[in-house]
Amino acid sequence: MLNTKAAVTHGKGEPFNIEDVMIDDPKNGEVLVRIQAAGICHTDLIVRDQYYPVPLPVVLGHEGSGIVEKVGDGVTSVKPGDHVVMSYSSCGDCVNCQSGNPYACKKFYDLNFTGTMKDGSCRLHQNGKDVHHFFGQSSFANYSILSERNVVKVPKDVPLDLLGPLGCGIQTGSGAVLNKLKPKSGSNIVIFGCGAVGLSAVMAAKVANCTTIIAVDINESRLELAKELGATNTINPKHVNTVEEIKRMTGGGVNYSIETTSRPEVLRQAVDCLATLGESVVIGAPPVGTEVQFDVNTILFERSVKGVLLGSSVPQVFIPQLIELYKQGKFPFDKLIEFYEWEDINQASEDSESGITIKPVLKIS
Repeated sequence: MLNTKAAVTHGKGEPFNIEDVMIDDPKNGEVLVRIQAAGICHTDLIVRDQYYPVPLPVVLGHEGSGIVEKVGDGVTSVKPGDHVVMSYSSCGDCVNCQSGNPYACKKFYDLNFTGTMKDGSCRLHQNGKDVHHFFGQSSFANYSILSERNVVKVPKDVPLDLLGPLGCGIQTGSGAVLNKLKPKSGSNIVIFGCGAVGLSAVMAAKVANCTTIIAVDINESRLELAKELGATNTINPKHVNTVEEIKRMTGGGVNYSIETTSRPEVLRQAVDCLATLGESVVIGAPPVGTEVQFDVNTILFERSVKGVLLGSSVPQVFIPQLIELYKQGKFPFDKLIEFYEWEDINQASEDSESGITIKPVLKIS
């Protein structure tokens, strides 16, 4: 057992507090990682605010990067000293995992949102009581215990501080394009929302050789960044009718749309702007119970709406691909990142929520 520091969330909506906790040694199939850096994701903040009722107290953080410190029995894919990115948990046993779709794991919610490891116990403790886990990694800490299935070995010639957001937000946006939609070269696409997820989708659409890439946001500075990253057209909904403008730009509608904002009215727009045979994917995560309305006749004319979890990504395959694209200059996700000292976690969270910072990354060690 190791004494370490972690940002503990004790109550709904309370600020993060960096406190002493105890962390167990890794059990069979588990890995102890010394955290180098961790991205702050929208999901961390809505869990802090209990939109998703993860048990408290909890250590959040699910975009970690670090160095393997110790491995438990049976671990073969990584060893001490390896650089790793940390992603979501999956069981490895269900039919979806066994068929190569771990993002659709039948135990996904249990493993990522119920606050325990796969065996139902906790590895974090404080004052003799358990502290709950998040996404199987709890990376707002000096050290993290993970399942081997959570970790992705990465090359040492890329700055480790940059890589944590590949584990969730960046792989989600880029994977929605490259893994889920798989757009044809020369097709057109619109991305609603230019946060980290949406801008990752913009970069991926450029990689996929979409010829018309439309970015939609109410923040002009983000639209400018979208252009820099590959958007051919931008729309600010404050100034035009979004659906009409998309149809004007594309001569009738888009082949693909991506909704990242969590707003039901925007999802309606993402569907209404589709051409016949068009496909829309939903990434934004609103509170549980949120409903949306569609015109059935719109869907009826060979249009489809799909949900996407974690970019339909197998992290051990997809994250190294994104790193290689970055090294080739084709996926400059570093332009989304701003670094903060760990002690400034609450300021970083506030800057994320206000839109000042697209992707805050905490430098933890």
